[in-house]
Amino acid sequence: MTQAPTLHTDRLTLTAHHPDDLDALAAMWSEPAVYAMIGGQPRSREEVWLRLLRSIGQWQAFGYGSWVVRERGGGPPIGDIGLLEARRAIDPPLDAPELGWALAPAVHGRGFAGEALAAILAWADGHGADGRGIARTCCIIDPANAPSLRLAARLGYRPARDALYAGHPVHILTRPSPATANRA
Repeated sequence: MTQAPTLHTDRLTLTAHHPDDLDALAAMWSEPAVYAMIGGQPRSREEVWLRLLRSIGQWQAFGYGSWVVRERGGGPPIGDIGLLEARRAIDPPLDAPELGWALAPAVHGRGFAGEALAAILAWADGHGADGRGIARTCCIIDPANAPSLRLAARLGYRPARDALYAGHPVHILTRPSPATANRA
């Protein structure tokens, strides 16, 4: 069984999703500060459950996926973050794994998103599904989400195109892996 490797940063631990994470993740996805720029609607407990199961299954199907974020000392989940194959209804379709992140409002502004994403990208650049690294990733960001756009730029993402997703404008940004940029 393929599952998310545990990643550690100075302040965070990123682990595989587990059914026991449902309560904390459902609470997080019901917070306006979380969903306002990610679809604009709260997620029901059922939607969060399906998201959790999708996160587990993505590791099985693709060898990469999402992680649950906790502060290094333990405690409840404070985030849901990682790479996904969402197969979104965007034309033309995305052609790279999508990096996405959501953190509980109580930890916004502490630099946790950047710290966790840097660890995930380091893993993706060096390992990925086949051990050779993931050649390129993308992210989809609401044009009004200035903090996420700044974070994506710091992580090396550059504008690729604008699109509509679910009737809303989005920016699509891409990042080639430094480890695979020169791969033939």
